Amino acid sequence: MGQAEWVTVPISTRDTDGPLFFTEHEWATVEAATARIIPTDHHPGAKEAGVVRFIDRMLAGTQFVFPAADGNGFLRMEGLEEKAWQERIESRQTFYREGIVELDGIAAERYGADFVDLDDDQQDAVLEIISKKEKPARFVFAESDGQGSGGAPAGNQPVNEDFLEFFPLLVLNTRQGFYGDPVYGGNDNRLGWRVIGFPGPPSLASTMDGSYTTREYMIPEAEWPYEQHPAVLRYGNR
Repeated sequence: MGQAEWVTVPISTRDTDGPLFFTEHEWATVEAATARIIPTDHHPGAKEAGVVRFIDRMLAGTQFVFPAADGNGFLRMEGLEEKAWQERIESRQTFYREGIVELDGIAAERYGADFVDLDDDQQDAVLEIISKKEKPARFVFAESDGQGSGGAPAGNQPVNEDFLEFFPLLVLNTRQGFYGDPVYGGNDNRLGWRVIGFPGPPSLASTMDGSYTTREYMIPEAEWPYEQHPAVLRYGNR
């Protein structure tokens, strides 16, 4: 298997605000769909955070998979590693292209227009059809939900994107683009982090050189291995 190497010219996700993979219509359609998954209310939503840019970069090829440790550019893959990733990306490209066609098909059948031209309620109705689920009801945190002394450590992502159909893949990618590191093209101006009150690292490099830490969000006095600390284990058994 070939090893990753540095790109010869740093790749910036801000080199262009336009699509690299999507057509203009596909871009507008996906942007509209993500804006219904994380809508704009008293906080910015997926549209303001540039989630569609994150998804477009993810689908554009293997050049936006592994960011360099200094946050300036991405690692280039080669050999079997690149081939494996390219196959994964191509399957996602197909899901998105076919999913966008399906969105427009349902929209045209019900409302006589493309998905992007519908109002919010109509778009929600189309998404209900394609997801085969009702739109989630409004959720309000109880007063005690946000209190405590920290939680268990985050584990690896439990969902394999390679086996998701269009709508659940779109939902997952919308979340990733909203809350992920801005280096990947989404979470513009750290909007996703600011919405949840998380300042985030000042740069990707600071997460690699040890200058940034998330200890303030962890259970006080818990030392490494953190996941084995009694307080963390008690949290996980609640």
